[in-house]
Amino acid sequence: MKRLAAALLALTMAFVGVACDDDNPPTSPDNSVTLTAQLSPANEVPPVTDAEASGSGNVTIRFDVTRDSGGTITAATVNFTVNLTGFPGTTQIILAHIHGPAAAGATAPVKIDTGITTGQITLTGGAASFTRTAPGPITPADVTDMINNPSSYYFNVHSQLHGSGVIRGPLVRQ
Repeated sequence: MKRLAAALLALTMAFVGVACDDDNPPTSPDNSVTLTAQLSPANEVPPVTDAEASGSGNVTIRFDVTRDSGGTITAATVNFTVNLTGFPGTTQIILAHIHGPAAAGATAPVKIDTGITTGQITLTGGAASFTRTAPGPITPADVTDMINNPSSYYFNVHSQLHGSGVIRGPLVRQ
């Protein structure tokens, strides 16, 4: 019985040794990470309740990252695809960016800007779609935190009427 137990232990250790073999390279982390957000005027602080409260939207944010051999993000580019609809024809979009970190219902500083400025986005029939690459600067630490803790960040679009934000939503990793 002792020989059988010793043989089973040796066999188990052999399998564990193969599974932990340092010659097997680790799987490489994803170098493209996507976050999304459903945007609503009700998410603003305070919620938007005037004519611009009819708006809605979504954003897809793609991070293309460069990693070192240990998997740590060393650089990134960020691409935004934003879709807005249901706004009054008079709404003027003036800014759009990621804020955070913040708890739901709180505000936070801008972390990554889209580069949108007054007059660049025109709503047609209360709707607009635009794609932008963030002009920078983008810090690897901020990108790492957004990817690992997306719900601590939110995407916010600002209008002329609502300079502090007209529509926003928390980020979700896809």
